[in-house]
Amino acid sequence: MKTQQNKPEKVVLAYSGGLDTSIIIPWLKENYGCEVIAVIGDLGQQEDLEAARKKALATGASSAYVEDLREEFVRDYIWPTLRAGAIYEHTYLLGTSMARPVIAKRQAEIALKLSADGLSHGCTGKGNDQVRFELAYKAIAPHVEIIAPWREWDIHSREDAIAYAQKHRVPVEQSKKNIYSRDRNIWHLSHEGGELEDPANAPSEAMWQWVVSPEKAPDKPEEVEIGFESGTPVSVNGSKLPPVDLLNKLNEIAATNGIGRTDLVENRLVGMKSRGAYETPGGTLLVKAHQELERLTVDRETAHFQQALSNRYAELVYYGLWFSPLREALDGFFQVAQQRVTGAVGLKLWKGTLNVTKRVSPFSLYRADLASFTMGRYNPKDAEGFINLFALPVTVRPRAKAETK
Repeated sequence: MKTQQNKPEKVVLAYSGGLDTSIIIPWLKENYGCEVIAVIGDLGQQEDLEAARKKALATGASSAYVEDLREEFVRDYIWPTLRAGAIYEHTYLLGTSMARPVIAKRQAEIALKLSADGLSHGCTGKGNDQVRFELAYKAIAPHVEIIAPWREWDIHSREDAIAYAQKHRVPVEQSKKNIYSRDRNIWHLSHEGGELEDPANAPSEAMWQWVVSPEKAPDKPEEVEIGFESGTPVSVNGSKLPPVDLLNKLNEIAATNGIGRTDLVENRLVGMKSRGAYETPGGTLLVKAHQELERLTVDRETAHFQQALSNRYAELVYYGLWFSPLREALDGFFQVAQQRVTGAVGLKLWKGTLNVTKRVSPFSLYRADLASFTMGRYNPKDAEGFINLFALPVTVRPRAKAETK
């Protein structure tokens, strides 16, 4: 513990009203004797944020800010990641990874505005989020001291945290029967803990909260058309919508039809494997539609080259390096690569399944007169010379071997 002389006096806390951040306010006041200012980011988590603000004040915060970050989150974080085709380990759609830097950025900005000398978060000492928050702090407010309670206090489990909350009369929703750690925003809902800590266990149906079970989804298929301009989603079923409304619309359609559940084991940045379950309804539709439109409009060399860059972009986002020069530079590449990713993709949704019904674009590189089984403008005789040249390396090798005998 730091000496009394150099303890921060004014700490800005990333606050959600969940178990961890609920007990951090009294813990900071008890152990640091500091003023605590709570910052609540509205990322479309469908929670009563005004109630969270009142709870922060009731448990010791001197002030609490509710910041509407939905538009910024979708426009400046989700859309660039979608354009980059970034999917971590081919499965995780980065819902929490993208959300942390936008919250941390606003939190750090408020700390600078209020001349605060401390920033704090409720991330555990073994997770990815501590890295994401703190790298953002260091990029925006490098001189402000960081307090990570999970790396200091003697609370070692969620059961310990619940006991601390009860002792300090802090109301929390978690109980020993409902022990999941959840994070929700407009892009996804994640679940960790409980039976998920054993990969041999299937998630209980009661755990899922957003996406309808495929068995209970409507019997009739539903079709949806998503329009893009330069890789950015702009319309649903022909109607142009602003970013937040567009994503909310797709979330409703996909969740109703059982689209977007994922259960995976992933490699955390800190070196261990973890197991989580994710609900990403609208995001699943957008990723699929974007991929199919790219197949139609992006040339082979660019498409193959950007696969490696997409993977690297996903790693940077997952690792918390949103505010890094490399990620910004990759945005430059994808801005050019996505210039002609304009058009629409049709999808059919039915009981958890997702199929493509159409792909259209004014910049389509698909030519029926070339791809058709009828030769059309394609001269098959040209293939002979191409094959001979393309085969030179494999042709020369056995001949060279034969000549040495």
